[in-house]
Amino acid sequence: MDAVEGMISPIKEFAKDSVRLVKRCHKPDRKEFSKVAFRTAIGFVVMGFVGFFVKLIFIPINNIIVGS
Repeated sequence: MDAVEGMISPIKEFAKDSVRLVKRCHKPDRKEFSKVAFRTAIGFVVMGFVGFFVKLIFIPINNIIVGS
């Protein structure tokens, strides 16, 4: 009986936590959504520039190493 209870108790705890999460969640209003979308776009732009500059630096270095 303890084995069955040991398997069911994590499932019950997960279900209880899931219900609590769904109750706390809410649909974002227009202001909150635009704020999140703007910050996500800034993150994409920053990561794009970082990738561009890393590529810009390492392409000539790679050509020097491979070319010789």
